[in-house]
Amino acid sequence: MPAYAIAHLREAAPHPEIAEYIERIPATFEGYGGRFLVHATPHETKEGDWPGHVVVIGFPGIAEARAWWDSPAYKEIAPLRSRHIEGDIILVEGVPEGYDPTPAAKAMREALAGE
Repeated sequence: MPAYAIAHLREAAPHPEIAEYIERIPATFEGYGGRFLVHATPHETKEGDWPGHVVVIGFPGIAEARAWWDSPAYKEIAPLRSRHIEGDIILVEGVPEGYDPTPAAKAMREALAGE
């Protein structure tokens, strides 16, 4: 099952450490199968408020995403970003091809009926 690291990063003033982080992060994907799916592209906010930037990194699975996040290579460069950009970052497992959401809706309806 694919997995994703998703970041919502707030606007930040340009800084040499941020540029270094961007230059070095691709090398941290080695051995974990990571690749940028969304980076440095504009987004359209359709509901709510979403200032800043979106980054999505794809991995073959959640184990690889976690191993990358906890890797010495990533831990070494993470402060270059976190010292200058506030944000929220999550790791999330994807769904299989052909995923059907109706069982989740059915479970919700059953839970509501039991209230």
